Amino acid sequence: MSAGTFTPRPGAAPVSRMILAQTALETRMLLRNGEQLLLTVIIPALLLTLFSAVDIIDTGSEKSVDFLAPGILALAVMSTAFTGQAIATGFDRRYGVLKRLGASPLPRWALMAAKTLSVLVTEVLQIALLTAIAFALGWSPHGNPLSAAVLILLGTAAFSGLGLLMAGTLKAEATLAAANLVFLLLLVGGGVIVPLEKFPGAVQSVLGLLPISALSDGLREVLQHGAALPWGDAAVLAGWSVLGLGAAARYFRWE
Repeated sequence: MSAGTFTPRPGAAPVSRMILAQTALETRMLLRNGEQLLLTVIIPALLLTLFSAVDIIDTGSEKSVDFLAPGILALAVMSTAFTGQAIATGFDRRYGVLKRLGASPLPRWALMAAKTLSVLVTEVLQIALLTAIAFALGWSPHGNPLSAAVLILLGTAAFSGLGLLMAGTLKAEATLAAANLVFLLLLVGGGVIVPLEKFPGAVQSVLGLLPISALSDGLREVLQHGAALPWGDAAVLAGWSVLGLGAAARYFRWE
């Protein structure tokens, strides 16, 4: 036995390894939460299946699924990056989890990075499932997948910033109520299922500036109409990203 075989080596692991470990933990916790699964997976899948199979709303397209699939993908991004993340982070803050993690070797910025990576992993699973359902319903997407990916990343950044801002400034119970209320309102008025053209002109102008409207319309332009990257929608999402992430970084309270 050589000397020093059992010599302790105190110290933190590399930051990259800590981020990956925290990302895996955050993802497992999310996937084990029945309420979060209902919000992020089951509701979007049911909405896609129901409104594609039953002609309830005139979407103005030959096949309802061609209009609905991009909007449901946008809804899935919002449900994970905004609603799910806001609720989970709000209760982590209430129960002191964020405070304890903030005192660990894991830097606070790395914790936020892990939460963001967890959101992205969940979105990949959501998009894979919803895409498979949409194909089974007869979806025929067009356009460049890279353009759709850019919009989804911008939408994720925008909704993550707004979700973290809500979780870091409101009480957990208020975050739970507000996040679910916003989810329902944007589901109805964000161009996800009901086309914005169905609303009055003045209302359309306001709704068109919402991040869910920009994401759903942008994905629809690419995946339904085969357009290149819609710069107007991308600019709206980029603006919300800067606003949300900047405000979250400034006003987020860890306890």
